[in-house]
Amino acid sequence: MPTPVETVVPAPEQLVHSEVERILHTFLAERALGRDSEPALPEELWPVLATYALRGGKRLRSLLCVMGWHAAGRRNVPAYVIRAASSLELFHACALLIDDVMDDSELRRGVPTAHRALARNGASGGAGRFDERLGVNAAILLGNLAFTWSDELFRGAGMTPGQLRRGYTELDAMRTATVYGQYQDLLAAHQGSFRAEEALYIAHFKTARYTVEAPLRLGAALGDADDELLCGLSEFAVPLGIAFQLRDDLLGVFGDPAQTGKSHSDDLRDGKCTVLAALAVSLGNATQAARLLELLRAGTTDTEDQDEARRLMEATGARAAVEERIGVLKGEALTALDATRMPRGVADRLRDIAGSSLARVA
Repeated sequence: MPTPVETVVPAPEQLVHSEVERILHTFLAERALGRDSEPALPEELWPVLATYALRGGKRLRSLLCVMGWHAAGRRNVPAYVIRAASSLELFHACALLIDDVMDDSELRRGVPTAHRALARNGASGGAGRFDERLGVNAAILLGNLAFTWSDELFRGAGMTPGQLRRGYTELDAMRTATVYGQYQDLLAAHQGSFRAEEALYIAHFKTARYTVEAPLRLGAALGDADDELLCGLSEFAVPLGIAFQLRDDLLGVFGDPAQTGKSHSDDLRDGKCTVLAALAVSLGNATQAARLLELLRAGTTDTEDQDEARRLMEATGARAAVEERIGVLKGEALTALDATRMPRGVADRLRDIAGSSLARVA
């Protein structure tokens, strides 16, 4: 690991964002046109892929990857680090595409989700069941394609063999954890389980690892960070990532779709095992808990029933308890950050990112 410098001025967030956008647009445009023996991307898939990979998004993962590079004491950001960071956004697109299929979500970034849009594109005039199946299967394939291209972008970034080896160690762990977390999420919903410890497990592996921890560790690993720094980054990232998921859980029930760009009924309809739902069940009295479990396990699409579930989550104190827990987790993350040896300018930027990523959207 390089000798830590007293202060590193991190790359401006807007610069990172614009470079990531440029790389993603160029890379995906080339793949969409086809090259050598590769066929062109079917034209109806392009606008759907663009929604997930190019339209909107905070680019939090790519930014954190660059911050991990700086945390290792590195000043300038070479092109291969930006390309590696950009590959995380394609993995994120893959995760969103598959997640939306599993949740049968209607909206993503304010427009129809991939499986809904592709079903409409393939409308056969009466055979609705087959259109729906086409949409689901096509969205899964598009998710696989985003994963493949994510790996291609990372592998071809121009890193040394040592950097590739260290980078893949982090990526492999991230990918495995994400799948485990997603499976546990599906299983909990299927079983109608609402236990806080299970919900926290899901938040840790499904979100915290790939949203915050892995990007930070990836950038630091590419910068040849030692184990002490990598562990310190994890101690900061895990509570922050869980808090990020708790904020998302609140927005998934109480958020305004016009601001969040996604439905605020999916979690209620699917009976998601979130910390919010688990706390509402455990904090409510016997009558409240029984009614809430009935509503969540029924998977209701009725607006009045969903509004009743929201009122119960308020009345039991669960919404306030989740807000309080977000604050506690943020405090744990910042305490870990203060205890981790890294350049001052980087620690300051990570502190700012922690605040902005947990801010209320609605």
